[in-house]
Amino acid sequence: MSLTVADVNAAVERLWPAAGAEAWDAAGLIAGDLGAQVSSILIAVDAVVDTVDEAVAAGADLLLVHHPLLLRGVTSVAGDTYKGAVLSTLIRANCALIAAHTNADVVSTGTSATFAAKLGLVQPRPILVGDDPTRGIGRIGRLEQPTTLGRLARALGELLPATANGIRVSGDFDAPVSTIALCAGAGGSLLADPAVRSADVYITSDLRHHPASEARENARVGYGPALIDVSHWASEWLWLETAAAELRAELPGLKITVSDLRTDPWDFVVTQ
Repeated sequence: MSLTVADVNAAVERLWPAAGAEAWDAAGLIAGDLGAQVSSILIAVDAVVDTVDEAVAAGADLLLVHHPLLLRGVTSVAGDTYKGAVLSTLIRANCALIAAHTNADVVSTGTSATFAAKLGLVQPRPILVGDDPTRGIGRIGRLEQPTTLGRLARALGELLPATANGIRVSGDFDAPVSTIALCAGAGGSLLADPAVRSADVYITSDLRHHPASEARENARVGYGPALIDVSHWASEWLWLETAAAELRAELPGLKITVSDLRTDPWDFVVTQ
C-alpha cells in the first residue's frame, strides 16, 4: 500500500496533536503536495541548508523537523534568503516538510520526557501539567542514586552530542543532586516556577544573563536550583529516535532515518 504526504500528516497528528501546540506556534505541514507519495522520511531538529541537502541527497520524500521553518513571518521566499533557498530546494525535489514543535514537547514521550528518561529520572512528571497528568511542559523527577552537580554535568557531556559551547554550569561542583527539573530547548520562562525552584538543579538551554543571574543569586540567599545550560539543538536531538520509532509503528514499511548532522549554530569557542 502506497502512502502519501496526507497519510504522514495524519500520523503526525495522531502522535503529536496540533491541539497541544502553543498559540504562537507554527507546526504542521509547511510545504508539499498532500497527494504526493512517500516512501522515505528524514527526521531532524532543524530545516537548514545541510539537513535539506541531506534529505534530497538521500532521496527522502519528506523531511520531518522539530523547529518550524516559518515560525516568524517572512515577506519573501526569494532564493537569496535561507528560508527561500531551502523551500525552493525541497519543492524542486518533491520533498515535503512537516514540523512537530510544541505539540511534540508536551506529549508523554516528547522532548523533555525523552531527556528525563535518558537521564534515568524516577517518576518524572511535567513542570507545567497539561490536559492530563502525563502531558505538559518540562519534567521534574529524582535520581535513583544521588550524585553531585559536577558528576551530573559530566554525565550530560557523555549523553548529549558534542557542541562548541559544551555544558555550562552555575553552582558548586560538589553540591549534592537528587531532584532534577529539566526542559528540553529554551526553558528560561520556567525559572521562577515553584517546581523548578524546589529542585536541586534545573537543566535547560538558552538561559539569558539577567534571568540566570537572578536565579543564581536567589539560590545563594534563599533557595533555588543550580543551573545547567546545554545546547538547545542537542537537548532536542535526543527525541528524534523516539519520534522515528513512533512513526515506524504508525507507518510500517516506510524508510525513516534520523539525521546525525549537528545544526547547533555555533562552530567553535575560545575559552579564557
